[in-house]
Amino acid sequence: MMDKISRVIDALKNDEKILLYDAADREGETDIVQAACSVKPKDVAQLRKDAGGLICVAVHPVAADRLGLPFMSEILKGAANNGFRNLSSVAELRLPYDERSAFSLWVNHRNTFTGITDVDRALTISEIGNVVKRVLDGEKIDFGHHFRSPGHVSILRAANRLTEERKGQTELSIVLAVLGKMTPAMVMCEMLDERSGKALSKRDAMRYGKEEGLIFVEVKEVVEAYRVACGKGC
Repeated sequence: MMDKISRVIDALKNDEKILLYDAADREGETDIVQAACSVKPKDVAQLRKDAGGLICVAVHPVAADRLGLPFMSEILKGAANNGFRNLSSVAELRLPYDERSAFSLWVNHRNTFTGITDVDRALTISEIGNVVKRVLDGEKIDFGHHFRSPGHVSILRAANRLTEERKGQTELSIVLAVLGKMTPAMVMCEMLDERSGKALSKRDAMRYGKEEGLIFVEVKEVVEAYRVACGKGC
């Protein structure tokens, strides 16, 4: 198992994509995942065409704190307390697969035009990775100087204790970055099935991985690798 995780990390370090599956009793989805810092327009095109879900960027909770990125549910509750009372019920999460959502802000980089094109989204995604790296290196970052909101790229804030607290692709991807000593900002997109109108099946996602030469890894493998690493002082 650890050999497989090593291959996954090597692929991510080489700016390649991997396939990350959570669990049948959770979302039951496979995400295409790549390091955010290395994203190019062709990568965004592949995500929207081959995956088809929502293109998001997961960030480490420490970076999120330093950049001032709250959960969207916290923003809605704050607005509800300041006159927009109907948003209180909107912020109540009743997810069938988890206790809460990882969504934070939706942003565009300030040097984009509409923000939705492959070129614009690639810039926004890679620059999110860039500011995450810089802020974790100790630099003070004015997030609003670089980004505006609302925008076309969703930021996902990983749980404070990562997979010890929540086992979504947000946390799983950040754990892989931590294990690989990479900048913990990962772009991801759910794989959908146009025939069924649902998530692409695990079997079909694995078939896609074989055809494209992408490693397929599951939640249990990532969680176990992180447990072992933390046992050695991660």
